[in-house]
Amino acid sequence: MFTSPTKLSRKGIMGMNQRNIGYISRYNPRRLFPLVDNKLKTKIIAQRDGVTIPSLIGVVRAQFDIKKAMPMLERQQGFVIKPAKGSGGKGILVITKQEGGRYYKPNGAEASVEDIQRHMSNILAGLFSLGGSADVAVIEALIKFDSCFEGFSFEGVPDVRVIVFQGYPVMAMMRLSTAASDGKANLHQGAVGVGIDIGTGKALHAVQFDMPIQKHPDTDRDLQELVVPHWQRLMELASSCFEMSGLGYLGTDMVLDRDEGPMLLELNARPGLAIQIANGDGILPRLRLIEQMVKDGVQMTPLERVEFCKKEFGRIETNN
Repeated sequence: MFTSPTKLSRKGIMGMNQRNIGYISRYNPRRLFPLVDNKLKTKIIAQRDGVTIPSLIGVVRAQFDIKKAMPMLERQQGFVIKPAKGSGGKGILVITKQEGGRYYKPNGAEASVEDIQRHMSNILAGLFSLGGSADVAVIEALIKFDSCFEGFSFEGVPDVRVIVFQGYPVMAMMRLSTAASDGKANLHQGAVGVGIDIGTGKALHAVQFDMPIQKHPDTDRDLQELVVPHWQRLMELASSCFEMSGLGYLGTDMVLDRDEGPMLLELNARPGLAIQIANGDGILPRLRLIEQMVKDGVQMTPLERVEFCKKEFGRIETNN
């Protein structure tokens, strides 16, 4: 459970100060932060670049618009309400179905019309936004759960986090919701993080609350069996977010929709460090390799960057 800074350094583990100063501050211009800190603005640039994203149902910008939004929601079987400037999965309300004017969350609990209106009101007041600033409520179409993840996630849609540095997808993990995380793919709230092999899309090993686990805590599904489909497309999508956002060091959060396939959910200019724990490996050697290549003037297309990372950072042998 405990180790020394020397051992962590040998393992290539990056700490918070090093991430903040050496990568976020150095490679992410402050003027670009609003493009990813605001989910509505992220949607706009994604649509501009032809990147597939969950469809937008509507935006609630003022308190007097909340009641006006309800007829729009009544026409939806399921939807997601989130703060445009939220972080860490806070303030996200997922409704998976409605029957006779009754709305239901992924765990089967009912959310009344008053609950939904109150939630939107809290979003507008900035209860979930970065810095507590006034916000807008973004209403998105519900992502359709892909049956290939049956048993790997509990009452929620799993997502894939890929760290992209200078356009190179260097490390990945899948975040699986649990009862503890209330159906949300947030590691701090108790979701399971599964390190994913860059080369194959297969599971490496898994953690919950930073401790190794073998099986999903709610479904008992063996997490080593996890294989992410459409892996090539997901990697290419992550790589292309470098050109789309202009950020040199970012986290791309993607989902697999049953009908639409890979979709970009959001971008993060300050991705966390837990991905190293999920992978059982440090990210620094990979970042330093890319830094040297960029310094040497190496230039690649998004597809070439993906193929390079699959070959260089893949840890599972293939038969090809």
